[in-house]
Amino acid sequence: MSGRKVHNFNGVLKSGLYVVATPIGNSKDITLRALDVLTQADKVYCEDTRITKKLFSLHGIQRKLGSYHEHSSDYLRAEILRQLEDGLSVALISDAGTPLISDPGYRLVKDVRDAGHEIFSVPGASSPIAALSIAGFPSDRFLFAGFLPSKSAARQTTLSELVDIPVTLVLFESPKRLTGLLKDIDGLMPDREVAVCREMTKAFEEVLVGAPAELIETIDANSSARGEIVVLINPPAAREKMSESEVRESLEVAMKSQPLKTAAAKVAALSGWSKRDVYQLALTFSDEENE
Repeated sequence: MSGRKVHNFNGVLKSGLYVVATPIGNSKDITLRALDVLTQADKVYCEDTRITKKLFSLHGIQRKLGSYHEHSSDYLRAEILRQLEDGLSVALISDAGTPLISDPGYRLVKDVRDAGHEIFSVPGASSPIAALSIAGFPSDRFLFAGFLPSKSAARQTTLSELVDIPVTLVLFESPKRLTGLLKDIDGLMPDREVAVCREMTKAFEEVLVGAPAELIETIDANSSARGEIVVLINPPAAREKMSESEVRESLEVAMKSQPLKTAAAKVAALSGWSKRDVYQLALTFSDEENE
């Protein structure tokens, strides 16, 4: 099967939706192809026109911009579909990085594909991939979980679902919630190495690696970071499986200070048992208390 050509012979973009990556910090991290597409597309839609205008100004691009973000209406998606039906080329960009990676756009891309229009990838910067490339954590298998819930209880529940997966975990977090996230990681995975990657591709790019408790102290002492932060969690190490009596003893200690589900997840992370088996064992404690 032959590959699709992005340009016609006259140099005009083919009709379709172009999903275009933009820089995540350093304005020079944009591809030549991205600049071509953003210059030639009939329509360009972005999250925040103010941010995109700054990027365009740096690269000498003068365009009228449309706004497409997570609160965009069904009417706007229908309007974009009409533009594609009329044979126009439409570029979609986010404020930073690759669109749809924890950014709006999924519903639009799905609707465009369902309508039978062509969709073209214009790849480039992506902060999860950039972080994986420099953190020194296993990158052959990883799971991107994006932003976790803002409330600690919900965040712990989500982390407990991820704790046993034998891959590098990749998360996004904001500076103001970073310490809270690290505290929850410390509660469930205290022995797992964590990397905090911030100011990616900027002058003060920084990667902090250590146990979650150590990173909390470091970050509390220097909490000047702004913007989006990438947090990586090392895969769980292979462990010798605890005996049932050891798991029971660990559960008894953990359940004195934590809810049953949180205690079970923490013990599972340390014992080599599955969360399900530890949880079922923890339930027997409650049954015994009620007898």
